[in-house]
Amino acid sequence: MAETMRQTVATILKSIERYNPANLQTLERYVEMQSRENTYDLEANLAVLKLYQFNPEKFNPDITCQILLKALTNFPHTDFTLCKCLLLESVVENETISQIKYLADILEQCDFAQFWNRVHQMPELCNRISSFHDSIRKFVCHVVGITFQTIDKANLANLLGGIDDVTLKHWVKKYGWRDDGNLIFIANQDENIKTKNITEKIEFDHLAPLMTIL
Repeated sequence: MAETMRQTVATILKSIERYNPANLQTLERYVEMQSRENTYDLEANLAVLKLYQFNPEKFNPDITCQILLKALTNFPHTDFTLCKCLLLESVVENETISQIKYLADILEQCDFAQFWNRVHQMPELCNRISSFHDSIRKFVCHVVGITFQTIDKANLANLLGGIDDVTLKHWVKKYGWRDDGNLIFIANQDENIKTKNITEKIEFDHLAPLMTIL
């Protein structure tokens, strides 16, 4: 059934039918399927938001929240910004949508402690998105991997949402990091820094006017 829906949606998106409000119900069911089954289709989700933009009377705040939360799970890509640009001003004022926008802001700032604190305050919202927490942890690990050489084990656990030791070992192993007691060795960042030789080339014709003045 899921595969059939994917094919149906793909057909809709390839034609002018993507702008037909009669297809909105099908596209909304597809969004809910993504939330349940941990799949993701940005193009389809943008088509839903575009239809809400053209037909504000059909706006569904619950579906919109799911789309925005799914976009968060694909950080550091700019999916959330693309989705946000399709929201009407009146929609942005919705309390839940405002909360999700704030989550996006602090996630972009890599304020992970504040992010998890807010997420834990709204479990009924984020838990609707299958594997939401793990998807965010992938982004956290991406940031840690390009930022740290070593990191305190307790600090890493907090950055990943206050996870326990067993779960922490899973993420350390997943990214090939090394457990050194109280520290986790991430990578030698010096090896990732490539020096560049910069050669300046100045043509004589460019210097001629200056030499004439002197």
